[in-house]
Amino acid sequence: QVQLVESGGGLVQAGGSLKLSCTTSGRTLSNYAVSWFRQAPGKEREFVAKILWTEDSTVYAPSVRGRFTISRDNAKNTIYLQMNSLKPEDTAIYYCAAKNEYRDYALASSYNYWGQGTQVTVSS
Repeated sequence: QVQLVESGGGLVQAGGSLKLSCTTSGRTLSNYAVSWFRQAPGKEREFVAKILWTEDSTVYAPSVRGRFTISRDNAKNTIYLQMNSLKPEDTAIYYCAAKNEYRDYALASSYNYWGQGTQVTVSS
């Protein structure tokens, strides 16, 4: 089993920054892909960014590329999402997810483990 706990959400003005954290526990995440997804009210959950636990392989959704950065600290068992130049349309609940394969990383239904989510609200 893998447990994921997100933190770092909050209220920020447009143009501001936030850094989300996803702390993992349970089994080791070798060969796991870890991603951030987000879900706005009335919308489907959408892929934001992915990183591999053992490689610096990252992928971003076009809507966040150049503004968001996903990173990891293996020693702290933590994945981060640095969000800069935030826009009101970034407002959503942000979720951390993990799975033990690399395929279909943008497909939410393919993930085995999810955190409880953290709210990010960007005011205009």
